[in-house]
Amino acid sequence: MGKSIMFQGTASNVGKSLLTAGFCRVFKQDGLRVIPFKSQNMALNSFITEEGLEMGRAQVFQAEAAGIKPSARMNPILLKPTSDQGSQVIINGKVYGNMTAREYHEFKPQLAEMIKRHYESLSSEYDVVAIEGAGSPAEINLRDKDIVNMGMAEIADSPVILIADIDKGGVFASILGTIMLLTEEERARVKGVIINKFRGDRSILEPGIKMLEDLIKIPVLGVVPYTY
Repeated sequence: MGKSIMFQGTASNVGKSLLTAGFCRVFKQDGLRVIPFKSQNMALNSFITEEGLEMGRAQVFQAEAAGIKPSARMNPILLKPTSDQGSQVIINGKVYGNMTAREYHEFKPQLAEMIKRHYESLSSEYDVVAIEGAGSPAEINLRDKDIVNMGMAEIADSPVILIADIDKGGVFASILGTIMLLTEEERARVKGVIINKFRGDRSILEPGIKMLEDLIKIPVLGVVPYTY
């Protein structure tokens, strides 16, 4: 079986998709067979595979970075919002139906075994599965039925890298708050933090990084410059 690494974020739009793609390319350049995976994606714009199946475009971009063809197996669940409280649910590339947020929340546990089968299949075929989360693992109201953040990390028994966006401000609070809202077992999965979208003098940031590491007992692995 191959290994996995998972990229989760302190919030949406922190740069998980781009950094996951970057790591896919690094793994490929290191001679590893790598494949991206996101159990559940939410996006209006989808991609149609050669087989006529729908999947999220982020995983298409990541597949290109990995040097492989996109497959709906990389994104088995795609949610296409139809209103503030409802989405079209696409499973394994095919339309399943429309659901309200409540209906889908109650339906998610039924999808866990399917997600596990996909992950195990990909893991048996590739050296590395680069898994992307969605939103934040600190959305504690969703934790009991989670299949895309720490729930997915449990399925894959995967280490987690936490990504945070410094551009919007409050990066230290968002990292600390996220870590503190995780269970002890979940915190143990987080092996490092990446601060993304940095602009300015890195030396001014260093005291904050040192204080943060002292608080969370998890290393900050890197600071990624803002990409225009």
